[in-house]
Amino acid sequence: MKPEQVRMARAALGLGVRELAAQAGVSFTTINRFETGKSGLQLSSAEAIRRALEAQGVQFLEGGQVATGPGVALEVKE
Repeated sequence: MKPEQVRMARAALGLGVRELAAQAGVSFTTINRFETGKSGLQLSSAEAIRRALEAQGVQFLEGGQVATGPGVALEVKE
């Protein structure tokens, strides 16, 4: 899970950082620092955030995967 994916997922759901943090059971600073690239996530935090977003219909895609509904994707430019 990448910071861009979490930001896009929150935007698609209309969630603020504090709302997602409450749903995932993590601190809002954990999400904020991850989204801004200031720190990574512990595995337990990453799993909790992912579960909270997936429970609301978010699909996390890897390169080449196709979503089952409408959405957006980022092209990775290296």
